[in-house]
Amino acid sequence: MSTPLLHKAYDSRLFSEQGNDLIQQISHYLEQNTTGQNKKMNTWVDPQEEYAFWKTYTQENHPTPSFFETVLKRSIHIHHPHCIGHQVAPTVPVSALATLLSAQLNNGMAVYEMGQASSAIERVVIEFFTETIGWKNGDGFLTSGGTLANLTALLAARKAKASSDIWNDGHDRKLAILVSEEAHYCVDRSARIMGLGEAGIVKVPVGDNYKIRVDLLQHYYDQATKDGFEVIAVIGSAPSTSTGIYDDLEGVSAFAKANNLWFHIDGAHGGAAIFSQKYKYLLKGITKADSIIIDGHKMMGTSSITTAVLFKNTADSYATFSQKAQYLWEQNDDPDWYNYAKRTFECTKSMMSLRFYAILNAYGVAFFDDFVTTLYDSGHAFSETLKNHSDFEIALEAQSNIVCFRYTGGVPEAQIQEVNKAIRKTLLEDGEFYIVSTVLKGEMWLRTTFMNPFTTETHTQKLVEKIRTIAKKIV
Repeated sequence: MSTPLLHKAYDSRLFSEQGNDLIQQISHYLEQNTTGQNKKMNTWVDPQEEYAFWKTYTQENHPTPSFFETVLKRSIHIHHPHCIGHQVAPTVPVSALATLLSAQLNNGMAVYEMGQASSAIERVVIEFFTETIGWKNGDGFLTSGGTLANLTALLAARKAKASSDIWNDGHDRKLAILVSEEAHYCVDRSARIMGLGEAGIVKVPVGDNYKIRVDLLQHYYDQATKDGFEVIAVIGSAPSTSTGIYDDLEGVSAFAKANNLWFHIDGAHGGAAIFSQKYKYLLKGITKADSIIIDGHKMMGTSSITTAVLFKNTADSYATFSQKAQYLWEQNDDPDWYNYAKRTFECTKSMMSLRFYAILNAYGVAFFDDFVTTLYDSGHAFSETLKNHSDFEIALEAQSNIVCFRYTGGVPEAQIQEVNKAIRKTLLEDGEFYIVSTVLKGEMWLRTTFMNPFTTETHTQKLVEKIRTIAKKIV
């Protein structure tokens, strides 16, 4: 028999009361932050101090609304126009509402009977992607983030291109993939999980423009083959996470075709540029890829964590995980699209399709064009602004919404990196702006990623002045 505590935990009236209060709190948060009314987008706290706060908090009696309010106050406000650091989208409110709905419904989606609506909606969302790319027979599914998505695509590459059935028989020879030296670390991690080892991740140098050296691909392929590796795939970045630079996808594709390799595109960050009429040229050659991943929680405004894994050929979407689970489905020889556990790592899969569909339903395809175009325009504008300031330098011309730069005014060459490290640390602890850093060819650079469509040149000019003020105290 259920207890009074259980009845209280599931009480619909209590949910309505607490839910309405939370929505009001979030609405206030949105108003204060999207407009930049809050002076700071974060209040920095040392990790151990933050841990101690929450450790003590659990021992106290706080009403639920107070708990929600405390979380809001102590979190990073990525909806603030001064938050231009990591690649996480300020969630479109309707997508957040869809996530709330899916969290409460909690339909697992391993098989259709566990999630009717979300399973059908997921197919609609996938067709939305594949049709935009231009694939006539494309397919795919949604999964939990770019790391898992890249791993899934590389497993499909192994299934399609390896000379032996590794899934059933195990490794009998060394495998390798070709990647840019600027590829995201999750590609490296995925390859290691697959057992390729460090030597099986063949890193190809980039040129001065930070694009993978297509002219060197054959050399590195031949060397890997000579060293006893069976190369199964080559990966193009769209773009590189550190630089925001897109590889020459057509050039990489031609090399892959000539050597019978799987061509995968890591488009976690910038694959969504296919929806921008202005910037889709950056993805020229995308139709020739065997697979591509695109994060919704980066450049499409969905709540985390939501990634599309897309395949040019439908059969590749089903071939990766060939195993039977009789208790889940009846016809194991029928690659039914609606039983997603046949194709994904997850058995209990969240209803992430609602996060995409809610935006499509509310605002149409035009939203994604506006979103990507606005953010990329912001990156280009900031890059041009910095070029006009003699006390700043950029690492390279911006192609997307990522800009790598550093302060140089009056700083001796030998001290530039240390000064910029100090600038970044001061900004983080100050809390008015949030930017990050990266290392390019052994040198440290400040890095901004424009994820908020409400960040304007007025905000970036304030950032420039803030950096100058900090630098004068350091130098």
